[in-house]
Amino acid sequence: MAKRFDAFSDDHTRFIAEQHIFFVASAAPDGRVNLSPKGGDALRVTGPNRLVWRNLTGSGNETAAHLLESPRMTVMWCSFTTRPLILRAYGTARVLHRDEDGFADLNALFPAHPGARQVYDMTVDLVQTSCGYAVPFMDFVADRDTLDTWAEKKGEDGIRAYWTEKNLTSVDGKPTGLPQ
Repeated sequence: MAKRFDAFSDDHTRFIAEQHIFFVASAAPDGRVNLSPKGGDALRVTGPNRLVWRNLTGSGNETAAHLLESPRMTVMWCSFTTRPLILRAYGTARVLHRDEDGFADLNALFPAHPGARQVYDMTVDLVQTSCGYAVPFMDFVADRDTLDTWAEKKGEDGIRAYWTEKNLTSVDGKPTGLPQ
């Protein structure tokens, strides 16, 4: 049975900190819905109704494009270990690109990373839990270092060139707001 909460509880925050993966969903008023897995040390619950997550340079940039048109966002965690639980946070978010005011302060919540592209600042208006009884058991082996190595090899100039080539528009051709 699903339960609804107005904010994160201490138990929710502990559960989130234990997870190795989270999922982010966003959608513009039209076009494709995006659902993306995120891993590594990329998310902080910074208050009962606020979370911040850092986005690294990657092949797509859908969330940034969607938020320019509609600030809605859902973040989900699910346990693959002994505690069956799915937790969702619903709310609105703003995107801060690397060169914008406020980015540096929020990015400082995370370990340094050469591929840091954006930080998302989310105001949570609903937290929902559900059973997770059908989620399979899975073992965590390790975080991948492939993206870290790729970003280090690219360097600052290479990362910015990649943004220009791959990250300025969404799969639906919508602008992402990345500086050129």
